[in-house]
Amino acid sequence: MNAPLPSWYDVIDGTWPAASYRHHGVWTLREGCGGGSRVSATTLAKPDADFTEADIDSAETAMLDMGQSRIFMIRKGETVLDQHLAQRGYALKDPVTIYVCPPAQMMDEPIPRVTVFSLWEPLAIMREIWAAGGIGASRLAIMDRARGPKTSFLCRHKDKPAGAAYAAFHDGVVMVHAIEILAHQRRCGMGRWVMRAAAFWADEQGAETLSVMCTVENTAANALYTSLGMRPVGQYHYRHLPDGA
Repeated sequence: MNAPLPSWYDVIDGTWPAASYRHHGVWTLREGCGGGSRVSATTLAKPDADFTEADIDSAETAMLDMGQSRIFMIRKGETVLDQHLAQRGYALKDPVTIYVCPPAQMMDEPIPRVTVFSLWEPLAIMREIWAAGGIGASRLAIMDRARGPKTSFLCRHKDKPAGAAYAAFHDGVVMVHAIEILAHQRRCGMGRWVMRAAAFWADEQGAETLSVMCTVENTAANALYTSLGMRPVGQYHYRHLPDGA
């Protein structure tokens, strides 16, 4: 729980990995294969690395050469990079908070029978639930290539499928991703039961910490994680160059 903040970003890469990572000067480039910002964003190889405007030019060229948009992840404390990109016309995108707690904190209440099932690989109905929420084949491929222990969760409400989620273990931490609850099954406590199921699974893996990420604009999910006693330990956001800029 007292690990340095950059370790949380290692957990992100370990549980939601890019297709490939490339060292390019002071940068780490990610090949996302259509899997979204998190697996496509470029970061400083070291949080305190010095860089020049020429280094940014080089990163931009490399991202374009990979057939990707120009997007950087800005981690906590990287205000200088953030300012340089803003001056270049890069727009702010998706501020995210990383929440954590000990698994035992959510193991005080047994999960009602047939409410959440943990299994790997995901069932067809789970893939359909994810697809309905915009989590398609390219993001399912991310789950497939995670190398550590991993699982998926199918939740049910009133004998009907209600939602799906994915979790993976890295360096003592279980991180939960891709929580998707069907629209007509929301406000029924499904997100809470998924997180509790993840806590039990994390405990089985010997994890010291359960974690999840949430965009700042998702007020309902932020309220859920706070109500479960999870605390924020890190933040990041993206800077991307809008089309035509």
